[in-house]
Formats: sequence, structure tokens, C-alpha cells
Amino acid sequence: MTKLKIKSGDIVRVIAGDHKGSEGKVVRVYKLTNKAIVEGVNLVSKHTKPSAKSPQGGIVKKEAALHISNLALVDAKSKSTTKVGYRMEGDKKVRFSKKSNQVI
Repeated sequence: MTKLKIKSGDIVRVIAGDHKGSEGKVVRVYKLTNKAIVEGVNLVSKHTKPSAKSPQGGIVKKEAALHISNLALVDAKSKSTTKVGYRMEGDKKVRFSKKSNQVI
């Protein structure tokens, strides 16, 4: 298991695959499989049986996971993709954008 540079709540852009160019907010990160769910990206149709929660059942659209290597963090200042670096500020370790050098 490696240190992931993308966390939930980050705004990311898909840089490879079928959804290249799409942007969204990271909803959830799966550390063991190195995957993340991005809001509004990689929608799949899931067939559901009628239940107490959804008495109608039917086909539901939901987001599927994307591999972390296909995602890049979007810099808030320049609105372009950036790499993530780590540095110590006092006795606190912080993430920063390598493009704008600002703390994320």
C-alpha cells in the first residue's frame, strides 16, 4: 500500500481513459485498491431489485471507481492539473501544489 496523494474532497481531472477531461469532486478513496470515486464521472447502470428502500426497483445510475493513476489534482489558483508535494511547516506536514506552491 502506497501513500496516496489524492484525498476525498479534492477536485480532480481525469487524464486517461474513456472519461478523459472530466472534472469532479472525490467522494471516496479506496487505499487498498488504489481507486477513487469521482462525483458525476464514470456512471454505470446498476439493476436493482425492489426493496423497502426502493419499492419500484429498476435501473439506477451510480458512480464506479477509477484508478488513482488516471486522476490529477486540479490547482485552485490556475485551474490546471498539478502534482502534489509534501513539506513541513513548523511541526505539521502539509500538502502543496507544485505548480502554484500553495498549501492545499
